[in-house]
Order: sequence, then structure tokens, then C-alpha cells
Amino acid sequence: MVEYRIDRRSGVATYVQIVQQTKQALRLGLLEPGDKLPTAREVVEATAINPNTVLKAYRELEREGLVEARRGLGTFVRRSLGAAPADSPLRAELDAWAARARAAGLEHDDVAALFTSVLDAHFADSKGDA
Repeated sequence: MVEYRIDRRSGVATYVQIVQQTKQALRLGLLEPGDKLPTAREVVEATAINPNTVLKAYRELEREGLVEARRGLGTFVRRSLGAAPADSPLRAELDAWAARARAAGLEHDDVAALFTSVLDAHFADSKGDA
């Protein structure tokens, strides 16, 4: 099950953070078709956010065809995204690279900027696909 982490200082709307984290879990294979998302109540208890925010995120995911709400049962994953399983050898390489970047004194935002610039250079033609 996915555990949402809300960064109130990020400037990103809370419901968008939930959508993004759910999509990331789908891409990494941490959520698969048939899996149940946490209930709005569970997310509220874990994150101290408004239940309507959770419901808004789940509606957005449903609109995108990624999940479906089943009355009285909960919200379930309909389909997965991407092909980057959490246990991919590429993840281990990226992990080692991130450790080297941190050891070199780079801050989180520095690494994010560097990584984003490399991604943009390699995936410019497919940017925005989701």
C-alpha cells in the first residue's frame, strides 16, 4: 500500500502531491491493478489533511482512468504506468549516483536540477507524456 508524504513547503498543491505519488507508485510497480488505495480516512489520519483534498486527488486519478471507486468498497487501481520496477538494476545505479552526488556536496535541489536537465536532454521529444 502506498503511504503519502505531504510537503507543505513545496508549493505544490496537496492533491497534486497525492496524484504524483500515486503515479510514481504505479510506475515503480508498487501499486498494481486490483490493489486498493488507502481510504480517505486513512490518508487524513496519516497526513492531517482535509478529506476533500484526498477525494479530489482520487477523482483526478479516476478521471485519468488509473483508478476506480467502488461504492462501499474503496478505490482500486485499474491500470499501471511505465515499466520501471522498484527492483530494477537501473535503480541501483541511480542510487549509487545519488550517493556520489551527495558525497560531492550537492544539495537535494542541486541534484534535482542536474537530473532534470539530463532528463530533458534525453527525453525532449516525449516530455509531457503521462
